Amino acid sequence: MTLTASYEHCRRLNARHGRSFYLATLLLPAWKRRHVHALYGFTRHVDDIVDACGETAADTSGRACALDEVTRRLNAGLAGETVKDPVLPAFVHTVRSFGIERTDLDAFLRSMRADLTVTRYGTYDDLMLYMEGSAAAIGLMMLPILETMPGAGRLARKPARELGRAFQLTNFLRDVTEDLARGRIYLPREDLAKFGVTEDDLRRGTPAPALRDLVAFEAERARDHYRRALDGIELLAPSSRPCIRAAYELYGGILDEIALAGHDVLTGRARVPRRRRAAIFTRHLVAAWAAGHAERRRPAAALS
Repeated sequence: MTLTASYEHCRRLNARHGRSFYLATLLLPAWKRRHVHALYGFTRHVDDIVDACGETAADTSGRACALDEVTRRLNAGLAGETVKDPVLPAFVHTVRSFGIERTDLDAFLRSMRADLTVTRYGTYDDLMLYMEGSAAAIGLMMLPILETMPGAGRLARKPARELGRAFQLTNFLRDVTEDLARGRIYLPREDLAKFGVTEDDLRRGTPAPALRDLVAFEAERARDHYRRALDGIELLAPSSRPCIRAAYELYGGILDEIALAGHDVLTGRARVPRRRRAAIFTRHLVAAWAAGHAERRRPAAALS
């Protein structure tokens, strides 16, 4: 697959599976956008491998082998070899272009491998450890693509991690039913016990008051991560801020929809209405154009 075709494949993955995030990426300059799509495409590709098939030992073994093969091809690509893969040419090009840290890549792959065998989390701290790779590391991998203001690289790392966690916790709440169908529960067991919710309550598909209270509690945790991430947006290059502000509002909007449904996450999948999504995109469109135009006109010496 050519590099151009690989980038296009990643773009289509993002458009098909991450509609809210894809909409936000349209606010980026085109040259940044394709690299963000490559990052999304790789993480989605690996996540699909982990989620494939069922929960038998044979299925787990097959998925582990597939994950090993992706890791092998990734290593080969980073070493300069040509690899046959629809996603890796674009992703390897992005990693090498921006010097994305191998430690963040390894953290992500480690969490994906954990999904093959770990289906429950005892405490929120246990879940946070998993999200170090599945969410925080992705936020860190995004940073060099988005660019930060001069001297702000280190300061931007913590809010980038927090935003990754906020997005993933939002997804966990939205996808309780889907994850349960895969045999996984990302609501910590200590929280289930605290609110008197059992796994059978989740399987019944009827949102009892105790479950609604639990979801409200977890949603507030997610909002806390959003609050911690907010100041980091100003540390980004101006041309990246509209995209991340829009993503912030779109994912936060999922929590709003969950609240409007009375924190019922079992009888329907929370979605931000199309009209609101369009309004968020439009509100940031002028700022995105202005920032991108200003950066194109700025002398190269001013960027150093």
